[in-house]
Amino acid sequence: MEIMLVFVLILASFLGFELISKVPSQLHTPLMSGSNAISGITVVGAILSLAGTFVAGGETARIVLGTLAVFFATINVVGGYMVTDRMLSMFTSAKKEGKHD
Repeated sequence: MEIMLVFVLILASFLGFELISKVPSQLHTPLMSGSNAISGITVVGAILSLAGTFVAGGETARIVLGTLAVFFATINVVGGYMVTDRMLSMFTSAKKEGKHD
């Protein structure tokens, strides 16, 4: 079973690298915006997993890893939305923001 999980990890890593390396640089930020939804699902899953760990009297390692998963996924979501907001602000006109040249 562990060999299959390692195989899936290696295959997913290789596929992810190949897909991202083929994307033009102009599309990286929009792709990051789309990946925020996936990171949001990761946050919800990590929270649910952590809640089950506390109810079942889980091990310390599971609690630490679950907390780290919530922490890093939250950083990914917040950072992604900050980059998206910055990208979208580049497309607003100076008149809309009240600035005049």
